[in-house]
Amino acid sequence: MNMVALPSPNHGPRAEGARIEILLLHYTGMRDAATALRRLCTPASEVSAHYTVDEDGTVYAHVPEERRAWHAGAGCWRGAADVNSRSIGIEIVNPGHEFGYRPFPAVQMEAVAELCRGIVARHAIRPEDVLGHSDIAPSRKQDPGELFDWPWLARQGVGLWPEPGPEDGTPVSVAAADALLARYGYDPAEPLALLAFQRHFHPEHLTGTPDEETLRRLRALLRQTGR
Repeated sequence: MNMVALPSPNHGPRAEGARIEILLLHYTGMRDAATALRRLCTPASEVSAHYTVDEDGTVYAHVPEERRAWHAGAGCWRGAADVNSRSIGIEIVNPGHEFGYRPFPAVQMEAVAELCRGIVARHAIRPEDVLGHSDIAPSRKQDPGELFDWPWLARQGVGLWPEPGPEDGTPVSVAAADALLARYGYDPAEPLALLAFQRHFHPEHLTGTPDEETLRRLRALLRQTGR
């Protein structure tokens, strides 16, 4: 992995007692890498991440992992806010939905996987806590989005992907989906939580409404995590 030091001044101490338990993946959502890197390292922007992975696989290191980078913003996972204090943040260069969203190159994904494997090992981050920005802030964020290859990343040992399992016969309904989402970790007050789940785990049905496969995948994840 080609690691380049590019320090950002935008960081601070983690909240007292906070444990690193989330790995949060973003896309940069800017026209090019240079613009994104400049913003992440400019004091006036008041944003940063621990790392950025360029499309050619280069990894830029911005903030030491023991420090609190400013990447998550307002969000919630499993009932707890201040995601910045509980997470490591990785920006992945991609123009995003606003500037021509496109698939992530294989060389970039390989670098993401290698970087993530080291982080989850160092901090004992559970597979179900490898998340996208949209998972913790569904009403504000779409990244890294439906073109990000979560199944491939899970096969590399990073994150979780639902394994097929039996149906339990529960009718498909919004109420059933909401209950399962809350059990998994999504904020029950978030109106777009189901859409965020589909963006991560069921991009073939990116509707924000439940279908049988959405519920099947939710139940599979709950079964895999013992929740």
